[in-house]
Amino acid sequence: QVQLVESGGGSVQAGGSLRLSCTASITTHSGACMGWFRQAPGKEREGVAAMATFNGITYYTNSVKGRFTISRDNAKNTVYLQMDRLKPEDTAMYYCAASGDYCYAVTALMGRIYSTWGQGTQVTVSS
Repeated sequence: QVQLVESGGGSVQAGGSLRLSCTASITTHSGACMGWFRQAPGKEREGVAAMATFNGITYYTNSVKGRFTISRDNAKNTVYLQMDRLKPEDTAMYYCAASGDYCYAVTALMGRIYSTWGQGTQVTVSS
């Protein structure tokens, strides 16, 4: 079973950048979908970005479009989340997730399609 390990979280001031990494213990198969989710205290988990690995199509929640970029390095079994122009409202625990199923625009940011989750990495943005 694949295991996911996130890294790259930290504390930054508003307007700054961070890059999160998610390394899988084994190569995810071509039908997989990789996603980034976040959860702030007292709030529900939110899908932030996802990538359908079979075709490379990416999906983003509206609040991060134009600021966050999901990408992958197949040779390193790693998915990244580049976060630019960070805002205080981006503060949350960020989780990487993997799905063995194909994902599409309707499902890519739904947590229920993902079967494997990382332990999370904290992102704190101060004003």
